[in-house]
Amino acid sequence: METRIRTADRDGERADAFLARTVEGLTRSAAQRLLEEGLVTLAGRPVQKNDRLRPGDTLRIELPEARPVDVRPQNIPLDVVYEDGDVIVVNKPVGMVVHPAPGHPDGTLVNALLYHCGTSLSGINGELRPGIVHRIDRDTSGLIIAAKNDRAHLALAGQLQDHTLSRVYRAVAAGRLRQDAGTVDAPIGRHPVDRKRMAVTPQGRPAVTHWRLLEELKGNSYVECRLETGRTHQIRVHLASIGHPLLGDTVYGNKKPYPGLEGQCLHAQKLRFRHPADGREVEAECPLPQWFEQILKKLRE
Repeated sequence: METRIRTADRDGERADAFLARTVEGLTRSAAQRLLEEGLVTLAGRPVQKNDRLRPGDTLRIELPEARPVDVRPQNIPLDVVYEDGDVIVVNKPVGMVVHPAPGHPDGTLVNALLYHCGTSLSGINGELRPGIVHRIDRDTSGLIIAAKNDRAHLALAGQLQDHTLSRVYRAVAAGRLRQDAGTVDAPIGRHPVDRKRMAVTPQGRPAVTHWRLLEELKGNSYVECRLETGRTHQIRVHLASIGHPLLGDTVYGNKKPYPGLEGQCLHAQKLRFRHPADGREVEAECPLPQWFEQILKKLRE
């Protein structure tokens, strides 16, 4: 499988770091293997892992045959919002983990997609599995897109990189926002002390969140957030950094759970992307889940 991916505006980044950062599901070690085996070229020349890339470089990637992954397909019902031979968009329920991990070996979205997709899978990390293009937290509900083949996976990863894959969220933030709209432009990286958390830090990666106030709710704010970048916990960290953590977020806000919430009040409502096969624009949208509607009703009373 051959594909091409174009670099963005970051100058001087190592090739292995660029591939691991840009392609969700491709680890740094897997990227280095591709480079060491001469499977990544630039203008016909094999790229080395420590080569520095320039804006506008186009990398040609030859992906090897993927091996089966040791993850069990499970017949878990999925709320499929859009699907074709290249991509699938699922409305993930709150509480579902995306990837198997210690403590969550099964019952995940990947387990469900392996069963649902059958042989239509991406092998971007050398393993035959659904190509999760971006992630949402376990306690965040809403839309998530997965690629069924490597070409689609890399094309969608490129759209994440150049910010043309649009993601819109609905959230309830604590406190009253003083403006009707705003932008948080602040780099996000690992917390310097608690490595399980993220934080706004000068050493972090660029992160931009645009927010818009939809409604004031009894000392809280119902907002719409549009991601320009996709860092871990981005909306949660950014809104907390301006003094308005998400309702129910016990990591970045009040340590006490909010009644009626399993976690933060956050829902991925809309996705828009260019189809990897023909370039047409695809829009997907899902309604607010019942638990979110109940929170809004409670706060309006």
